Amino acid sequence: MEPTGLAALWMPFVEFDFMRRALLGCLALSVSAAPVGVFLMLRRMSLTGDAMAHGILPGAALGYLWAGLSLGAMTVGGLLAGLAVAVASGLVARSTVLREDTSLAAFYLLSLSLGVLIVSTRGSNVDLLHVLFGTVLALDNAAVWLLVGISAVTLVSLALLFRPLVLECLDPSFLRSVSRLSPVAHYGFLALVVLNLVAGFQALGTLLAVGVMVLPAAAARFWVREIVPLLLVAALVGMLGSTVGLVLSYLADWPSGPTIVWSLGMAYLFSLFAGPFGLIRTHRSSPRHLKA
Repeated sequence: MEPTGLAALWMPFVEFDFMRRALLGCLALSVSAAPVGVFLMLRRMSLTGDAMAHGILPGAALGYLWAGLSLGAMTVGGLLAGLAVAVASGLVARSTVLREDTSLAAFYLLSLSLGVLIVSTRGSNVDLLHVLFGTVLALDNAAVWLLVGISAVTLVSLALLFRPLVLECLDPSFLRSVSRLSPVAHYGFLALVVLNLVAGFQALGTLLAVGVMVLPAAAARFWVREIVPLLLVAALVGMLGSTVGLVLSYLADWPSGPTIVWSLGMAYLFSLFAGPFGLIRTHRSSPRHLKA
């Protein structure tokens, strides 16, 4: 007897090991990347996350071409490249007349073009597609454990840096004046961004890794205001959207990475209109102008 209803939707995870590994990897990534995305949003750095996602491409590409689908080589390469872009753009911004956003844009464009050039000249079109869009269904046990480990490190680090991160979101100059933790919070947070982008690269590729970071945070903003509920709702949106995307990609035979990010995008659009702080309720509650 064939399962029906919700049981039918859950059957791929019961029958196939690769679907279970993909689900575990996406859940672990959502738990860590979505809260990081919340702080990116509150610091008005969401596009910075996108730029840094492209910045990891050369290192990940070199690791991939050097050792193939080697988890260690691609992770270390992507982490080093991302940190190099973040540090270099920060140094240029502090030493020249350029602002940090312009400096970061310049370095991310250099990194993106270099990464695509490396893969295009040394690899194949399949290699390029793998690096750019990832293969979440190809996650092995080692990759899943890496994502779980990164998630644990991220959550512990956010707990330790929570107070200075919140203060830096509200008033960075005040934090610099009363505490020496400002640079620790700033560069520690950038390291967490790069770490989670590298984790997302394993599953979704460099072009889509930032999706699981930014979209759940943006969706959560239409439902709650307080910081702790915002972190929790963002993680829940990420987990739900990733699960729906995996199921949909299996049933429709669509590419898994883009389908997951598309599902998260649909969650954002639904929240935009239906959330308590979305367009519909905000418009209804806005005061009407008095008529003469």
